[in-house]
Amino acid sequence: METIDQSLPWLQESGSQLRQYINQNRIPQALLIIGNKGYGKQQLAEHFSQSLLCMDVLATGIACGKCQSCTLFNAGTHPDYIAIEPEEPGKAIGIAVIRQLTTKLALKPQFESHRVVVINPADSLNNASANAFLKYLEEPTERTCLILITDKPSKLPATIRSRCQKLLVSEPDQGLVKTWLKQQGISDNVNLLLSLSQGAPLLAKQLAESSVLQLRTECFNHWMALAASDENLITLAEQWYKLEREEIDLLLFWLVSWVADMIKLAYDKQAVNIVNSDFVKHLQEIVEQLDLKDMYKYYDLLLLSQQRFDTQLNKQLMFEEILIQWSKLNSR
Repeated sequence: METIDQSLPWLQESGSQLRQYINQNRIPQALLIIGNKGYGKQQLAEHFSQSLLCMDVLATGIACGKCQSCTLFNAGTHPDYIAIEPEEPGKAIGIAVIRQLTTKLALKPQFESHRVVVINPADSLNNASANAFLKYLEEPTERTCLILITDKPSKLPATIRSRCQKLLVSEPDQGLVKTWLKQQGISDNVNLLLSLSQGAPLLAKQLAESSVLQLRTECFNHWMALAASDENLITLAEQWYKLEREEIDLLLFWLVSWVADMIKLAYDKQAVNIVNSDFVKHLQEIVEQLDLKDMYKYYDLLLLSQQRFDTQLNKQLMFEEILIQWSKLNSR
């Protein structure tokens, strides 16, 4: 079985640290894996989990890939591996899920090695479920390793963070990532893909293999049309509201990045750190018509909408407000 840094080479340092835990028999009761989206945190956790559960782990600290435990793990049916995630993206992990987990963990593992629980994203725990999970952390069962994954560690209670060993997945080397993307058969628009994914290799790969870039172009064109009063604001807000949750997350990120690029261009027409390099001509044209203070206010509105999206009761109204303010900005 290949190591995690053979399949995802930028994870060499993180993978090595996890293998040391196994080789030195220093398995953390709770491990918090921190890093940006698209860095491979889930894959890292799965490799570590399989090695912990393996009945014949190799001297290198990786799973053999052949034993009964590995066979069950690869089939997704290992009884001592528990994966917890929200029922839907953006939803909370409720207290009932954690209560079921603690009941299950009170029983002995079915195999002789460890039992592993992976919670991703751990910041989806709400107050009640986080408190219930904390109680378990204070008196954990033996031979159980809890792996929490997050790209928003500040959203986790400090009391939970303090009880976990931390593994920080650092920003990948972009040269290494470009080589890896080429090995995956991705050679077109690589710089743009990495810019849009903020250097996250797996997100860049996902962008290249999906219709997301087309959606981005469509959203940008509608946004530009609204600036020229050639778009129905309410209709567009309704269209955006009906996007899938993950698409809405991307859209809000795109909006923030478009305005951030506009602000950069307002200061320097030759700015080189532009994220949306393929849209720079359109952004430059519209920047010349706008007031910088107004752009900053609109940027703040977008950031606030992004941060508060999960608590918005009327999400269509939120999009209407975003588009109303954009329309006003362009009518001054």
